[in-house]
Amino acid sequence: MIKRLIFGLLLISLFVNSGLSFADAQLRLATTTSTYNSGLLDFLLPEFEAKTGVQVHVISVGTGAALRLGQDGDVDLVMTHAPEAEAAFVAAGYGIEPKALMYNDFVIVGPLNDPSGLKEVNSAVDAFTQMVARDAMFISRGDDSGTHIKENEIWHAANITLPFAGYRAVGQGMGRVLSIADELQAYALTDRGTWLAMKSKLDLALVYEGDERLFNPYQVILVNPERHPHVKVDLARQLSDWLVSTEGQRLINAFQIEGEALFFASADSE
Repeated sequence: MIKRLIFGLLLISLFVNSGLSFADAQLRLATTTSTYNSGLLDFLLPEFEAKTGVQVHVISVGTGAALRLGQDGDVDLVMTHAPEAEAAFVAAGYGIEPKALMYNDFVIVGPLNDPSGLKEVNSAVDAFTQMVARDAMFISRGDDSGTHIKENEIWHAANITLPFAGYRAVGQGMGRVLSIADELQAYALTDRGTWLAMKSKLDLALVYEGDERLFNPYQVILVNPERHPHVKVDLARQLSDWLVSTEGQRLINAFQIEGEALFFASADSE
């Protein structure tokens, strides 16, 4: 007991003498459900935390909600995947130092027997058009996430007016959307990472992939301390710099599920 007490006092003294408190060494990261549901952050962040002693509190929401948290100063940095929304966030002065981090892609999944025949189409627009023509059920996140933004871009390109008969917007994260699609034997648009992480638990198949329109880049952006002086911009920059460093990029490329890579590093860390 005495030894534990002495150790605790020494640990507290270390934080006091270094000018840090336990709260100071905590960082708030708003990120998308895709990075959380896939298991990527559980793979990456312990390495950063062990290296720096900085604890990262992850808030997993859709991209729109993540950027709003940054806009309101409720987090220290964001990791998102909606380029136009991110550009507007930075242009409005809410975010600084945006850095390309990694990419994966979106895919369309659906019933194993693919009743809408999406495995035979030539583009994502054709796939969406055919789902409507075949009266298929489609589960939308409906939550202003990066995935939802991408989905709406494709509906617009296909000249489809929402909602249609089989359209169901559920306002849920990616993992829950895939579970609902599984329960209802419906189609859904998903990031590849979450699909790979969950596919062994689902009676769904990947029915369409490969269109350049489905490319899915991620950025990490610091919240602007000029807007919100209380944010821990130095700690946020430490995490951002580590993620795009040679070590962080190597770990992103190393993350796999059942031998398949989920994300591909895209930062210039030379």
